[in-house]
Amino acid sequence: MSTLEYKVVIVGGGAVGKSSLTMQLISNLFVDEYDPTIEDSYRTQVTVDNTPVVLDLLDTAGQEELSAMRDSYMRAGRGFLIVYSITSRNSWEEALILRAKILEVKDADDFPIVMVGNKKDLEQNRQVNTAECQTKCKNLGIPFFEASAKTRENVENAFHQLVREIRKTEKDTKCEKPKKQMKCVIS
Repeated sequence: MSTLEYKVVIVGGGAVGKSSLTMQLISNLFVDEYDPTIEDSYRTQVTVDNTPVVLDLLDTAGQEELSAMRDSYMRAGRGFLIVYSITSRNSWEEALILRAKILEVKDADDFPIVMVGNKKDLEQNRQVNTAECQTKCKNLGIPFFEASAKTRENVENAFHQLVREIRKTEKDTKCEKPKKQMKCVIS
């Protein structure tokens, strides 16, 4: 049996820690300096619920001037990690807009998404209330984590939950009854 592979896209505003979360997952490294990403791709194997899976990770640009690239990578993604910084109210609002954009591009009411409030280690600079985010994400039906790329807190949990969300949608589609085929008769 071959290992399943999922294309996971990490999205969010600039400087929220998308690359830091990605590097922490694949390398156990925290990179201190900020270097804006245009687009980086990584592959890593993880084990989620005793099943190995390969994640094809696309770490995207958070810079607004690169937003034209968003539609193409949103179409390609099988699941999305939406990242905001707990130290930036604007990044939380942008995260909610990104969720809506993903659903629009996917032409879906629901899609495998996990919301991650990064920089939990900077509690003293918090601008986004945890309870507010939990409530909003619960109402939207998406898992929510607060994480720290610096301390590694909840990094694996967030990515592993995204794999579970993708698996749920696979099970749902496998259980659907086949649709009746329509036949056209031209007379």
